[in-house]
Amino acid sequence: MQKKLIAVAVAGALGAPALVMAQSSTVQIYGRMTFEYSYVDRGAGTEKGDVLQTPGGTSVGLKGQEKLGGGLSAWFQCESSADVTIGGSGFCTRNSALGFKGGFGNVYIGRWDTPFKRAHSIGDGVGSEDTGVQGNSRLTVGSSTGQVGVSNRGIWKRRQANTINYNSPKFGGFEVDASYSSVQATGLAAGAAEPRVWSIAGLYSAGPLAFGIGWEKHNDFGGVGLDDTAWALAGRYKFGKVLVGAAFNKQDYDGAAGASADRKAWTLGVEFNVSGPHNIEASYTEADDVKGTAGFTPSSLLPAPGANTGAKQWQIAYRHVLSKRTDARIAYVMVDNDSGTNSYTLNGISSSPLPPAGSLGEKQSGVSLLVKHVF
Repeated sequence: MQKKLIAVAVAGALGAPALVMAQSSTVQIYGRMTFEYSYVDRGAGTEKGDVLQTPGGTSVGLKGQEKLGGGLSAWFQCESSADVTIGGSGFCTRNSALGFKGGFGNVYIGRWDTPFKRAHSIGDGVGSEDTGVQGNSRLTVGSSTGQVGVSNRGIWKRRQANTINYNSPKFGGFEVDASYSSVQATGLAAGAAEPRVWSIAGLYSAGPLAFGIGWEKHNDFGGVGLDDTAWALAGRYKFGKVLVGAAFNKQDYDGAAGASADRKAWTLGVEFNVSGPHNIEASYTEADDVKGTAGFTPSSLLPAPGANTGAKQWQIAYRHVLSKRTDARIAYVMVDNDSGTNSYTLNGISSSPLPPAGSLGEKQSGVSLLVKHVF
């Protein structure tokens, strides 16, 4: 008996350092895995077929925090893409930063969703997804993705690289977030364009209500002195088993020699918990006509200005909650181009062949299964 007690004591002593290290470590591993399998009709002159992808923030991340005293803490996050269909595409490619937070708020540098994106997302994620065939960001904001430099002027929900960010403390559920990016060019000469992203938002969340208003400026994205700006208003409210959300945004683009273009887009969604794990969801999204100077097309994601250059998207879905960490969603989605364009596509297949240039007003539709698992 005595030998057994001594053995237990020795084992405990040898294991104590490891136990202490484990308890003092703040590093956490987290992530989300998804897959979406869809069968889509791309419209006249193209083939029907299936699409397999991993939308919706598929990722694996590390995050941690250290208390420095006086209410100040240092923190980090490194979130990486984790595409289960084709493999990963880099380290710290998603929301990743190093920062300090305390009573003054939160200051951090890195690659992060802009305040404009966070404000718009409050309402536009109700009744639909953000990306993939079941997403609506193609019509509302061009796309929702990570960005390093100027890239594509038509993308407004940006996970922007090289940013300095600030989140204010919350006052009764309200906070102000702001960010700007360093100059996204090298070898700058006198008078050269200095593209930056400036973004600010006011966010509120308390009880069943959440809303946000955001503004963003893409400085010199069209060249020296040619800026793009957008503002957004979004909100959601839950009463009983019903969640309703909506989002609106307006985009303005500068062109050379006084040219300009602008576009509005909005979405409305609803989610209804029928009972237990059973949910019915639906959304309607509309991109208005592009208005402005004839012949000025600021982005390949937008039609040229003109009449009947908008599009509409309908979606209805059934979502089954399998557990607290896993759910499945099956949806029918349709994108209907107005008679003056065929520029808009189902989300997640933008690189696929479009209908022939002469066949305007085409529809695209698809049936899609999406499975999510978080850990």
